[in-house]
Parts: sequence; structure tokens; C-alpha cells
Amino acid sequence: MASDITTVAVLGAGSMGHGIAEVAAIAGYDVWMRDIEESYVEDGLDQLEWSVGKLAEKGRLDEDPETVLSRVRTTTDLETAVGDADLVVEAIPEDLEMKRNLFADVDEFASDDAVLATNTSSLRVSDIARAVGNPERFCGLHFFNPPVRMDLVEVVSGEQTDPAVVDAAYEFVESLDKTPVLVRKDVPQFVVNNVLTPLMEEAGWMLDDGEAEVRQADAAMVFRRGYPMGPFELADFGGLDVFVHSREQWDDPVPECFETRVDRDDLGRKTGRGFYDYEEGDGVDYEPGDGEGFDTLRVEARMINEAARLVGDGVAEPEDVDVAMRLGGRFPEGTCRTGDKVGLDRVLDKLNSLHEETGASRYEPADYLVELVESGRTGEAAGEGFYDYADGGPYHYIDYTLHDDGLLEVVFDREERLNALSTDMLGEIRRLLDSVDTDEVRCVTFEGAGDRAFSAGADITGFTTDEPKDLMDVDETVETIYEFERPTIAKVDGLCLGGGFEILLACDIRLATEESKLGSPEINLGLIPGGGGTQRLVRLLGEPRTKELIFRGEQIDAEKAADWGILNRAVPAEEFDGTVEEFVSDITQGPKTALKVAKRVINDGQDASLDTALAMESQGFALLASTDDMLEGVEAFNQDRDPQFD
Repeated sequence: MASDITTVAVLGAGSMGHGIAEVAAIAGYDVWMRDIEESYVEDGLDQLEWSVGKLAEKGRLDEDPETVLSRVRTTTDLETAVGDADLVVEAIPEDLEMKRNLFADVDEFASDDAVLATNTSSLRVSDIARAVGNPERFCGLHFFNPPVRMDLVEVVSGEQTDPAVVDAAYEFVESLDKTPVLVRKDVPQFVVNNVLTPLMEEAGWMLDDGEAEVRQADAAMVFRRGYPMGPFELADFGGLDVFVHSREQWDDPVPECFETRVDRDDLGRKTGRGFYDYEEGDGVDYEPGDGEGFDTLRVEARMINEAARLVGDGVAEPEDVDVAMRLGGRFPEGTCRTGDKVGLDRVLDKLNSLHEETGASRYEPADYLVELVESGRTGEAAGEGFYDYADGGPYHYIDYTLHDDGLLEVVFDREERLNALSTDMLGEIRRLLDSVDTDEVRCVTFEGAGDRAFSAGADITGFTTDEPKDLMDVDETVETIYEFERPTIAKVDGLCLGGGFEILLACDIRLATEESKLGSPEINLGLIPGGGGTQRLVRLLGEPRTKELIFRGEQIDAEKAADWGILNRAVPAEEFDGTVEEFVSDITQGPKTALKVAKRVINDGQDASLDTALAMESQGFALLASTDDMLEGVEAFNQDRDPQFD
């Protein structure tokens, strides 16, 4: 069904509407963008054209901008926009009656086969779908703002949505090069906003009760717990009126500190004042030391409880919750994973204590959370919680595929953070390399998800939240890669900095696109490379260039890195995959034992005297001279054919 979608109608030309229209046009769809007034349409098209131009300047379009823009047509006439559309996406303000009225008209003009979707972020899809005669074709497609930059889309099934429509919507999102998360049951606010709301709300109640201050809460959640924004900073960013409206429409109580500011029209950044003063004051000005004494568990317990409620009610799987919070909330890790780390028994104890103390319904534990704890599944320390850790647990931050030819492809999968290396991610890399059957592997490639970064380095949020011993994980992981028995290849497309640069240096073969940037910027954070970067680099480049890179913390382009000998090749982007394939093909068809011995002799010989290194080489040669691979190589040479090594 998704393959039948060729024309998309986007209703609404505001920030969400023109953003959705843009990503659809970039993906190759013909697009109609419609709004009720010509001025709105013109403004939306201007923004769309500007954004496409910026993407082209940054080299992030596969086509010229004129080709992309030629797919976008605009109108104020609803019938013109939806008449031939295979998919209609509504992106107008969060007003239930307004959305229903619009879809009643859409139902009249659109084809009976067209998929109808709402971009609502807080309303129930099924409540909007009542306006159409065939709610089976109605679903939710909740994009995040701005759609061009945000990778997540929540795909929501209404109460009557046909599973084939959900599948079509899911595949459509994938065709946009976005990450879909399936919301299996129609609940207000879906996944991200349900989990994100308690972050702001609970901090607000604590402020009302005199148990927290604005800067204290923000500093604690950012510097002690690693969140990208503090709760009050986030509320100011999104708009206090938006938060209050989303709570009031479901008759949920709202902290007084929000209501009083909205009554004064202090709505956050957009009005110049909210919890912070952005006009006459310094704006967001909290510092690391401001967070002492704040009860972070009180806030996180509510977020984890909401995640448990979603999982227990069959709204989403733990993996989907966590992907959604990483991509949509920009969290450093998913909330279910956080719960398993904190300990679900601690979370339940906290909620029960608050519920007994206040009687507030918001602290009532989710049935699924109680079920997990009572069954002993209290988290990582117990071996099972939201996830099963019997074999180390699932892989959250890397993807891998072991192909039949022996190629092990490893992808660093934190695209939302430019594949920055967290302690969990580093641990997963080590776990994979330690557990994989090396007899099945001939070659390993490492690459970053997306087209912006191999890895931008270690996740700096970990510098304030991790224990000092955890920061040593970079060195352990780099050593694991360096010592792995099979040849390793770094495939760099984009940024390769800090810890990512050290992983590159640990790989045997290093390939990059010409547009890539490499370097060791740790000095700019008051640090030095912590994964062997100083030592591997000086052996590779010599003292002058090593000190230049590290002392200045500069980034160099791939061509210079190749000239200096850091990279084996720096090639144009269009030649990159072919170049990688040539290296991979040669290595995977080569003799595993000889490659293993060659790697060991080369690596170990660098730290030995010349005589010792030559002796190692001689021993390796003698060992290989008795193998079946050597006999096959000689026979193939004599017969003028390619060898077929075991």
C-alpha cells in the first residue's frame, strides 16, 4: 500500500506543515501544500525554499534544490490539494473541532483510497477520525519540530484503523529516511509527551511546594542526570501556554507556577520571559553547582512510571519507548533503560512514599511497574527489568550484521547525538567483539548511522554524570578494537572527532569521504585523548604533527589526513561505497589465518626492537608455511586462478 503513495497533500503551511512538505519532497514525493490564506501559503513556501537552500549549501541533498522544489505546489483550495492525493497529512493548530471540521471536508474531496493522517501531538486520533465516514483509513503521523532535523515520527493506530493503513504509514515514514515508532493504542500525547510531561510537571509541583528552585532543578537534571535541558528551561523553550493547554484539555491539574506565568503572558522564550528572563535578564543561566540538593529521583520516578504504564497497557514496547525518548526527547538514554539502571524497586518505593505522603494520583504506581518489582525483575542489577540482561542485554546503541562472506558490519547508532560514544555504547562494542565467533568473521567494518558523523567523540554529558572509572571505557573499547583478531576498517563519512578519532586510529584500514573532518578536540574541554590517541598518533605522525593536532584541538579535512598518513584513502562521496567494497572484498576473500598473523606481527612488532620484530615475523612465516591456505595459494598461483581460502 505504501508503494502506491506518490502524491502527498499537507494541510497547513506553518512550521510543521512546510517542514513535512519539505521532507516529503526531498524523498521524491509530489506535494501539495495548502493553507486557508494565500499569505500563509507564501510564508510557508518561503521558509521551505530557504531550508532546502541551506541543505544544499551543506551538501545534504542528493539532488539540486530546484528539482526538489519543483515537486512542491501550493494552493488555498482544499479540493485541489487533496483530490489526487494518496496521503493527506493535517498539520493545523491543536483544536479538536477545527481538525474535525477540516477532515469532514477532506472526506468529501479526497479519494476513497487515500490515507488520512493527523499530525496532532496531544489529541486522540480516534476522536478526530469521527469526522470521516471511513475511520479505518485514518491514523496519526506525529512529526517532531522541525521535521527536517528531527528523526522521529510516531505512527499512531486509532481504535478503528486498518492494520494495512498503519503499515503503509510506517513504510512512508521509512521512505522519508525517518525513524517510525509504532504507537499501538490510541492514548492522548502518545509516547514522547506522556513521558516528557512529568519532567516539567513534577519540577513545577516541587517549585510550588518550596522544595526546589528553578536553577537548582535545571542544573540537577542536566549536570547530574545528563538531560539535554532542565525542566524549566524546556518549558520556556516549548511555551508555557502549550504545556498548560495540553494539561487542561484533559482536566489534569496544573502547577500554580505555570498558571500564574501564563496569566501574566510570560510564556517563555517567545515572549521574552517565562521561568527565565530573556530580555532584561541573562536568560538560562544555571551552573553545575546549582543542582545540589535537588531530588532527581522524584522526577525520574514519575517518568519511569509513565513508561511502565505505556508498556503495560500495550501502547508501546520498551524498545520503542526508548527510541522515542532518545530521538524525540533528545534524552541521552531511553527511560526504560534509565529505570533498569536506577532500579525499579527504588522507583516503586519512591512513588509509594510520595503517594502515601500526598495522596496525589500522579504518584499511583502503574500496574506493570508493580508486576515487574513483585516478580523480582527490578532492573539491570537483578538481571532483568524492562529488558533481559542474561546475555548482557539488548544492543541499544549499535546495530550489527554478520554476512555469509564473513563481513561483520557494525554501525554506531546514536545519530541524534552525532553517534557520540556513551559508556553504554562503548560497552556494547566491547561485548559484541568479545562474544562474536571469530571463526565466522573475516573482516569488521565500523561506521556511523546517518551522513553527518562517524562519531563526534565521547558524549560530554558523561563527563559530569559518570564515575571517573566509567570514563576509562574509551581506552578499553579502543584496545578491544585494536587487538581484535580480524582486520578492521573504519568507514568515515562526516565528523570523526575525539573518541571517534581514537577508534579510527585503532582500526587497521581507514577510509573517508573527502568532506569528512577529523581531529582531537579534547584540549578545548580541558582534557587530553583518553583512548591511546596521543600514543598511536605520535607513532603514526611523529611528534610535531601530533602536538599540532592535540595542542590546537583543530579539525583537519580528510584530504590532509590522507596526506599525513592518518587515512588510507580520502575519496569523493560518490566513490566511497565502491572504495570500501574493494577493500572488503580483498580481505574477506583472503586467508583468515595469515591475516590474523600479519595483524599480530605488525601491531606487536611496533613496540619491540627490530631484531625481536623480525624474529616474530619469521616465526609467523614458518607457521603459515604449513597451512592448507598456503598450499591453496601456491596451487592457485601455478594454475593462474584466484585462490579459494577456507
